[in-house]
Amino acid sequence: MRKKNNWSWVPSLYIAEGLPYAIIMTLSIAMYKDFGVSNTEIAFYTSWLYLPWVIKPLWSPFVDIFRTKRWWVMTMQTLLGVGMAGIAFALSAPYYFKLTIAIFWIMAFCSSTHDIAIDGFYMLALDQREQSFFIGIRSTFYKIAQWLGNGALLIVVGLIQSHTSVAYSWMLVFLIMAGFFIAIMLYHRSVMPGVETVRAERMGLDRVFGQMFEVFVSFFNKKGVVFPALVFILVYRLGEAMLVRMKTPFLLDPLAVGGMGLTKAQCGVVDGTVGMLCMVAGGILGGYALSRKGLKYWLWFMLLCMAVPNAVYIYLAYAQPSSLWVTGICVGLEQLGYGFGFTAFTLYLMYIARGKYKTSHFAISTGFMALGMMLPGMIAGWLQEEMGYLLFFVLVFILGLVVMAVVPFLKVDPEYGKSS
Repeated sequence: MRKKNNWSWVPSLYIAEGLPYAIIMTLSIAMYKDFGVSNTEIAFYTSWLYLPWVIKPLWSPFVDIFRTKRWWVMTMQTLLGVGMAGIAFALSAPYYFKLTIAIFWIMAFCSSTHDIAIDGFYMLALDQREQSFFIGIRSTFYKIAQWLGNGALLIVVGLIQSHTSVAYSWMLVFLIMAGFFIAIMLYHRSVMPGVETVRAERMGLDRVFGQMFEVFVSFFNKKGVVFPALVFILVYRLGEAMLVRMKTPFLLDPLAVGGMGLTKAQCGVVDGTVGMLCMVAGGILGGYALSRKGLKYWLWFMLLCMAVPNAVYIYLAYAQPSSLWVTGICVGLEQLGYGFGFTAFTLYLMYIARGKYKTSHFAISTGFMALGMMLPGMIAGWLQEEMGYLLFFVLVFILGLVVMAVVPFLKVDPEYGKSS
């Protein structure tokens, strides 16, 4: 086996993981807003797109058992490219909304399977010291993918729309993404190390389902995976679950209805670019801090850093400042805290996943996380339209602090995450 440089595949792999998620879960919001869909419908239907991430533990054992993680990565990246092309052509159909939601849903299944394979490959190809070192790096490049999906592509859409129609601009962007995923699949085929071998034996269904049962039983019997840990995973992102559904509509809605009245290009700069840079800085700082002192030492502070900055949206909704600089600073502060705080959550999921079936156990943990994002997000649009943006962001701030009540009941090894 030829040894590969970890830097040649870790950053690009997490860009490939984060980009479809950003497009499916966030860029789609801006697209539907552009097509005149209401906030209630946007939040409800796009929140349903979390479902594949919620139930992905049901098929994650198959990713562990059949073929290799590398094979799954290649296959899913190909299918995601096909799905992007499908969205592009569906936008011109009479029933574009139902059709694109259906394609996004299929893509979400591909993307969640892609996540399982990538995270499993990461834990197989790197030892614990390397995993701890790269935790901030992978988070950083995952967030760069968020910028590509939420910032760069939104700016491109806005620029194209200045010369052509709404539908054509979105069609062109999704065709570009289709080509990107085929290209990055070919790149990963060349650079990802061969750390696995295909299993020679063919398993019968009884053995497969027996092993799946063993995977789930071993997860819930795992030391530390008890009620407080699962509640922690469910509520860690509670405030974010509400915020992320309505952030883009808030920035794009006109001042008359309580929004910020930004153009798509301005939204791409403020949230997608300034926000991304601050998130990257927070992610790098968080990874460094965790490698120095460990997860247990930083957990409380990182939780506060993730929740408290949500208060900037209360100010924005109240003052509606005309300065793009002020808006950018506020969004940047929130994203800086988010990037710093989310590294602790990622490392906690890896802590829970330790053991024989680390790929499947990590998928089960992220499934609970996705459920915690899906259910609140479904009602976020309705709540916002009933309460208005100001009261809605007050609620977001309060919900972000709920997780603090769970932390005293968690058990975390004080040495976990420290770099040797």
